[in-house]
Amino acid sequence: MALKFADRHLKRLRKMTTGMRKEAQKLVYTLADMHATEAALSITSGSVSGKNHKPSSPGQPPNADTGQLDRSVHVEQVGPLQANSVADAPYAAAQEFGSSTLPERPFMRPAAKKVRKQADKLAKAAVDRIVKGGKL
Repeated sequence: MALKFADRHLKRLRKMTTGMRKEAQKLVYTLADMHATEAALSITSGSVSGKNHKPSSPGQPPNADTGQLDRSVHVEQVGPLQANSVADAPYAAAQEFGSSTLPERPFMRPAAKKVRKQADKLAKAAVDRIVKGGKL
């Protein structure tokens, strides 16, 4: 996805003070963590493990059984202003997108959709604090 006016945004980011960068970095990590937390919760919510485990319906988030999938969801800080929400269980992608033998049981995409409004509000508030902290 191309960012409109990317050169202009990069120029503004380079002018950020240390305090402004720290605020932006906290925001980036917080948003990724909100997404990861929601994704993990969607897997464990209402699930039963062990002999009473019941798989979720196709199209619904997977129901936790062993706990491996929900424990694999985490945030990776990959740069000063970049963080990724990751599910790295060996079968995470197959659950999210399906396979030739397994219908999709998405958990990352619905989590992103669910936290989007709250994330937008947090992002706006953080940007307001950053802009007020310096003249961008």
